[in-house]
Amino acid sequence: MTQRQKSIFYILYNQSKRMHQAFTNFNHRSATMIRVMSDVLALISFIAAIICGICFVIYIGYDHSELENLYLLRAMRGVQWVFVTNVTFNLIFNFRNTLRKTRPIKWSVDIAILLSAIPYVIPRTAHPWLPALESLIYGNAFLFAVIGAYSMVTFCYGIVRIIGKRTNPSLMLSGSFLIFIIIGSFMLMLPKCTIGGISYVNALFISTSAVCITGLTPIDISVYLTPMGFVVLSILIQIGGIGVMTFTSFFAIFFSGNTSIYSQLMLKDVIYSKSMSALIPTLLYILGFTITIEVIGAIFIFISIHGTLAMTIEDEIKFSLFHSLSSFCNAGFSSLPGGMSNRQLLTGNISIYWITSALIVAGSIGFPILVNFKDALMFHFRRILTHLHHKPAGNKQVHLYNMNTKIVLITFSALLVGGAALFYLLENDNTMAGMTTMEKITQSVFNSVTPRSAGFVSIDPSSFLNATLIMVLFLMWVGGASQSTGGGIKVNTLAAIVLNLRAIITGRHKVTAFKRTIAVGSIRRANAVVAISILSYLSYSMVMVYLNPDIPAKKILFETCSALFTVGSSLGITDQLSDASKVILCTAMFLGRVGIISLLTGIAGRRKDHNVEYPSDNIIIS
Repeated sequence: MTQRQKSIFYILYNQSKRMHQAFTNFNHRSATMIRVMSDVLALISFIAAIICGICFVIYIGYDHSELENLYLLRAMRGVQWVFVTNVTFNLIFNFRNTLRKTRPIKWSVDIAILLSAIPYVIPRTAHPWLPALESLIYGNAFLFAVIGAYSMVTFCYGIVRIIGKRTNPSLMLSGSFLIFIIIGSFMLMLPKCTIGGISYVNALFISTSAVCITGLTPIDISVYLTPMGFVVLSILIQIGGIGVMTFTSFFAIFFSGNTSIYSQLMLKDVIYSKSMSALIPTLLYILGFTITIEVIGAIFIFISIHGTLAMTIEDEIKFSLFHSLSSFCNAGFSSLPGGMSNRQLLTGNISIYWITSALIVAGSIGFPILVNFKDALMFHFRRILTHLHHKPAGNKQVHLYNMNTKIVLITFSALLVGGAALFYLLENDNTMAGMTTMEKITQSVFNSVTPRSAGFVSIDPSSFLNATLIMVLFLMWVGGASQSTGGGIKVNTLAAIVLNLRAIITGRHKVTAFKRTIAVGSIRRANAVVAISILSYLSYSMVMVYLNPDIPAKKILFETCSALFTVGSSLGITDQLSDASKVILCTAMFLGRVGIISLLTGIAGRRKDHNVEYPSDNIIIS
C-alpha cells in the first residue's frame, strides 16, 4: 500500500469514526425523542394492525369488484409501510433495546416484513437467479401472509401493553370479552357467513353465546351458517374457551417478550402459574394441551361416526373437528341438524356420546387441575429415570396433589356419578323407555355431564319429568371447576359451602379438608358467589317472565338458568323470544362468563378497612 493510499485510508477511517461518534452522541442527546417516537410508531402500528384485520374481514366476507379489490390492496400497502417504518426506525435508532427485548420468532417476523419491501427497492428482473424465491417475495400471497402475521403479533403485544398500564384485571377481562363479542356479531353478519342473512340481534346472540361458551342459539346454525360462518363460530368458541387474555398473552410474550412486570404478575394469576419463570411454560402447556386434546378428540369422533351419517370424508373431518372443539370448550354447538339428538347418532355408534363426555369433562375440570396433573406426571417420570439410573430417590414426603385438586376431583366425581344414577332412575321408564341397558347407561352419563356447562342435548329436555328438570337445574347451577371452560358457581364453591356447613353443624371454628384449613377469604368469597348467583337468577327470571307472558314460566326459568350459568340447554323457546328478551339473555351469558363477583369487584375497586376497631356483636340467626 502506497503512502497516498494509507493517507486516504486513515482519512476515511477517522471520518467514519467521527460519524459513528456523532451518531452515538445524537442518540444520547435525543434519547427522550427516540423513545417518544418509538411509542408513537408502536401506537400507529397497533392501529394499522386493526385496520389490517378489518381489511381481511371485508375481503373474505364480501364479493368485490376489481376497483374495490384495488382499494383494499392499497390499504394493505399502507399498512405494510407503517410496519416497515416501525421496524426500520427501531433497528436504526433503538437497536440495543430492540436486540435485548425481541425474541427470535419476532425477529423472523420483522425480517419478513422488511423482505416484503424488496419489490419497491429492486425491480423484478426478467432472468432471476432463484425463480421460486423471487416468485414468492414478489407475490401477493407472501405480502398478505407477512402483514397478517405481523398484525397478529402487534395486536397481541398491544393488548398486553394495555394490561401493563395497571388496568383493573377484572375490567380488562370483561372488556376483552365484550370487544370480541361485538367483533364476532359483525363478522356473523357478513354475507358469506350465512345463507339468506340473519338479524343483528340474532348475530349478537350467537356471538355472545359462542364467546361465553354457552351454546344457546335462536336459529338452526346447521341450516343458516355457511362453512365460513362455522369457521368464524369456531374461532369465537376457541377464544372464549381458552380465554382472551391467555390467547393474546401467549403471542405477545412468546413472540416479543417485551412485557411489564405488572402485566406478567397479573397474567401469572390469570393462568394459575406458580411463578413468573413458569409463565411461558404454563402458557405453552395450556395451549398445547388444548390443541392436543381437541385433535385427539376429533380423531376419535371421526372413527366413531365414519360411514354412519351419509357424509363425505371432508364433511366428516369438519364435523369431527367442530364437535371436538365445541365439546372441550363446553360450548354445546352442533353442526348436525338436531344436534346430538339426531336419530342417526342415537341409533348408530353410541361411542360418540362417551367421547363427547370425556372431552366435556377434560374442559370443565379446570386448567389448574391439569397443571397439577402435569406436575405429578413429571414427578413420576423423574422418579422412574432416577430408578433406572440406580440413584437414591430420597425419603422426602411430597404432596403431589394440592387441596384444590383433591376437592375438585371428589366433588366433580360425586356430582357426575350421582347425576347419572338419578337420571337413570327417573327417566328409565320415561324418555329412555325402549333403549337397551347400555344405551340407558350411556344416555344417563351423557345427560349428567352436559348440564354442567356443555348444553348438548341427546334427549329432548321438554320430555323430562319435573323431578329430572329440578336435578338438571341444580347441575346447571353448579357447573364446572374454577378457571375452566365450565360455567355455574363452580364445584370449588359448592365444596367450600358444604365444608363450611359441616364445620357449623359439628361446632368447629375452622373449616378443614385433607388436613388443611381453608382460608376465611375463600369461604367468604364462596358465600358471596352463591348469594349473588341466587339474586341474579331471581332478577333475570322475573324480567324474562314479565317480558314473555305467553311462554310457560317453567320454560322461562329453565332458559334463564341455562343462559346465566352458560350451559346452553333449552326447552325449545329460544327462537320464540322477543328481541328485548334475547338482549337480556346476552347480558346474562356475559355476566355468567366473566363472573359477577369479579365484575363488581373491578367496578367498586379495593378499599382498605378502617383502622378503627369496632366492638363485635351478634345477630340472631336460627
